[in-house]
Amino acid sequence: MNKFLLATAASIAMSVPVLIAPASAADLPPRPYTKAPPPITAPALVYNWTGFYIGGHLGGAFTGDNSLQGSDGRFMGGVQGGYDYQFANNWVLGLEANYSWLASTGGGFLFPGGTLVTQDNRGLGSVTGRLGYTWGPAMLYAKGGYAFRDRNLDVSVAGLSQPFSATGNRENGYTVGAGLEYMFAPSWSAKVEYQYYNFGNTTFTGGPAEILGASFRNDEHTVKAGLNYRFGWGGPAASNY
Repeated sequence: MNKFLLATAASIAMSVPVLIAPASAADLPPRPYTKAPPPITAPALVYNWTGFYIGGHLGGAFTGDNSLQGSDGRFMGGVQGGYDYQFANNWVLGLEANYSWLASTGGGFLFPGGTLVTQDNRGLGSVTGRLGYTWGPAMLYAKGGYAFRDRNLDVSVAGLSQPFSATGNRENGYTVGAGLEYMFAPSWSAKVEYQYYNFGNTTFTGGPAEILGASFRNDEHTVKAGLNYRFGWGGPAASNY
């Protein structure tokens, strides 16, 4: 009898895990599903032109035939600085000051009677507004405003300076120009630019007889390449996702 009871108990004990296991598995909560994270993509670069900048430039200057300096080209180099403000996504409004030193002309206009008139523009400066259209790292712009110059006008006969008087011999005038600027690295941009300066006409009203009434234009054409450093705002300034 005892053997029968022991055998029965052992049989029941062995069957309990089999009966419980399915019930326990059925009672477990479902495993939560975790969605794989989206792939990481590089952010799109956004170029921001807003901010201050300083820089330098090199180039050349030349005048027309009806000028006291002749039409020969001269080397020029200088500095510029300004502020740009980008608005409406693709438009840039700015203010720039610019000064260029010019190489000496070394010539002049010789009248038939031997009177030599020379004018040497030693420097050109301007304060201009500019409006640009930008796409990515490039900007095409136009500029215009106030111009000034450092010049020396002289009349001589046989190497001796002569007294003279003239009208319209101005140091102040206007300037217009256009250019293309490109951001090639964060905070750095390079540009090429054409700029025209006009200081009116000079007409001699006194001096040696053969120069009386003679009139000359006072204008300059310049072509230059420049480099600007932008204080923290230039280059890839932000990201779009």
